[in-house]
Amino acid sequence: MFAVIRLRGEVDVHRKIKETLKLLRLHKKYHCVVVPDTPSYRGMLQVVKDYVAYGEIDAETLALLLRNRGRLTGNRRLTDEYVKETTGYESIEEFAKAVIEGKASLRDIPELKPVFRLHPPRGGLKSIKWHYGYGGDLGYHGKDISKLIYKMR
Repeated sequence: MFAVIRLRGEVDVHRKIKETLKLLRLHKKYHCVVVPDTPSYRGMLQVVKDYVAYGEIDAETLALLLRNRGRLTGNRRLTDEYVKETTGYESIEEFAKAVIEGKASLRDIPELKPVFRLHPPRGGLKSIKWHYGYGGDLGYHGKDISKLIYKMR
């Protein structure tokens, strides 16, 4: 599973990149989505790598996202009780572990919004003009995407 966070805005974005961001449901800055690791999504991430940060997400970070930023329709918070009655898993942490292992999907929770709205990162970003390997924040982070998510929760 990949966590994908949009870091750059809408001005002067090429049409192909804009359409790909729309398909990923990343309409605004600091929105995050969790997508499976498939060749189609890898191709989409390659197209938008200059506008997003992405990397492999672990169960602990996914549980943090679901608990702090998971919203249901009507802007209600996601709770352990709701997860238990709709999916059969005892807690959000247990459900997140099942999602990472491939036993469940985020779509198993009815009314869960697919986009997590995050804060701007505490302490700021290094640069939104350079890739992660060159001292910036864009592109592939690997397992270090969790550090960025913690700064933005």
